[in-house]
Order: sequence, then structure tokens, then C-alpha cells
Amino acid sequence: MKKSHFAASLAALALGTILAAPASAADVSACLITKTDTNPFFVKMKEGATAKATELGMTLKSYAGKIDGDSESQVAAIETCIADGAKGILLTASDTKGIVPAVQKARDAGLLVIALDTPLEPIDAADQTFATDNLLAGELIGKWAAATLGDAAKDAKIAFLNLTPSQPSVDVLRNQGFMKGFGIDVADINKIGDESDPRIVGHDVTNGNEEGGRTAMENLLQKDPTINVVHTINEPAAAGAYEALKAVGREKDVLIVSVDGGCPGVQNVAEGVIGATSQQYPLLMASMGIEAIKKFADTGEKPAATEGKNFFDTGVALVTDKPAAGVESIDTKAGKDKCWG
Repeated sequence: MKKSHFAASLAALALGTILAAPASAADVSACLITKTDTNPFFVKMKEGATAKATELGMTLKSYAGKIDGDSESQVAAIETCIADGAKGILLTASDTKGIVPAVQKARDAGLLVIALDTPLEPIDAADQTFATDNLLAGELIGKWAAATLGDAAKDAKIAFLNLTPSQPSVDVLRNQGFMKGFGIDVADINKIGDESDPRIVGHDVTNGNEEGGRTAMENLLQKDPTINVVHTINEPAAAGAYEALKAVGREKDVLIVSVDGGCPGVQNVAEGVIGATSQQYPLLMASMGIEAIKKFADTGEKPAATEGKNFFDTGVALVTDKPAAGVESIDTKAGKDKCWG
């Protein structure tokens, strides 16, 4: 998402080009720019975008950062998309504030820019956002954790395994949503880490992967070995946290909650590794994004937000095999029917 050394960054991009139809004068080209090309969430996004581009006779070029947080490569990709004459960009931003000037440059050049999953800051820096209601996703797992603990929730020791130090919007929304659901005063809902609730042991970052989750969990266990609730930004981080807990014999008595709904994560819920996860639908986000770019190319019309919201809501469902009173959920069988990755 950021750009300084253009040539070096471009060389570092994970780039794949899908020719969905023979090139023609009427051909419409689009770009998909994700945080990484290895996380199953973004793999599924690419699958959805590719299938829809093929169906609509469009050319799709896909780019990704080397790791979650690699904003420079994302900015380089935006530059390439502008130069290539793309009609639109689908973007999952690593740095939701820092990417805005590059996004504005694309919009000024006449491209439709749709944020997928992760809103930009401000949200109207993109033409539209297709996303899970990430605040609600966090709130669902927070409510479930509090209801599951019952009276013990008032004495919980909670670890927060977040995404990156830059606090991208998706990280803030899930984190603060969990706190709202659990009954923690969030102070400034747009910021992580300014809360004063004594139940919060601390925060660490994971880069959204298993290794990061393991390391972050180890760090927080050193701070307080009695942690009994863990909020994780996504399911790979949750899997890493579980391994760290298992290494110290704590895997049976700590409640882990997460967001994603990928097939490995839903399986981890079924196996008791994760207590509950909020499932989102990346294939739908991406396929609808491609449709929106095609419509924009054909008619100039931009996509509208869901009524009552400032983004287009692509849905969320809590997945658990241990339902809690007052919290709507689906079981892992239903979750596996809708999972990805």
C-alpha cells in the first residue's frame, strides 16, 4: 500500500495475470490487490474475482504484498494498474491511512476503487467498501465469550492478539467490537489500547499468521500466565495462540475466539481449538466487486452502500458448537457448508 522505491517494490509483488477472455477493444480490465497471496482468505478472494472476471469476459490482474503490512508493494501495484488502463481496483489495504494518497491518484485517473474487507480511513477514500460488518463480527464473539463464562466474566484475564502496529481499520473494528460485546468500556472506539479495564492483560501483534500468533501469545503469557480468554484477529493467529498455550499445558482452560470462517478455522472450532469464530464471505466480496467494476465500465454507475450503513455489508455469522443464550449462531456443520480455504 505504500510506495517509495517503485521498481524494487514492483519486483517484490506477487503478481498473477488471468486472461479471462481474448483481448478486444471492448475488453475491461480490473486489478485485485490483497495483503498477501498465502492467507486462505485472500486466496478465496482471488478465486472469486477470477471466476467472475472469466464469466464477464474481463481481464484480471492480481497483486499482493509479501506479508501483511507490506504497504509499499500495494502502492506500487496501484501505480501499475493506473498505467495499465484498468477500469477499477479491488483493494484489501495493509495501511488503511497511508494508502489513501495512492487511492486518490487512481480515482483521479478515472478508476473505480473498491475496498474489500478492510475499510480505508476515512472510509469514503474509496468509492465503496464491500465488507463484513467487522464491528459486529467482533461483538458477536465478545458476547459469546461473556455468555459462555457467565459470572466468571467479571474476573476474566483477556489477551488481545491484534494485526499490526499501524492498527488498520479491520483490526480496530474487530478488537473494539469484541470489547463492546464482552462489556468492556472501549474509551475511543477508533483506537486500540486506551482502555482501562483491569481484565485486559495486554495487546500484541501477530501479522495475521500462525507464527505471529504463537509469539504474541508467548509474550502475553509471560506478562500474566493466568490468561483465560484470547481474542485473535483471525484464525491463523488463533491456531498459533493455541500452540503456545498447549506448550505450557493451558490449552484446555483458555477460551479462544476469532474472526474469519475459513474451513481450517471452522474445523478448529469443531475440534475445540477455537471456541467460536465469526464467519465472513471473501469470495462474495470479490465477485461482487468485479461485477461493480464491469457495471461502472459499462454505465458509469458506482455501487451503493447497504441501507443504514456507510459500506456494502456482505454478511457475518457466528460459528460454534457451544451455543450461548442470547447470541445467535450456527454450528460447525453449517459453517463448513459456507467456509472457504
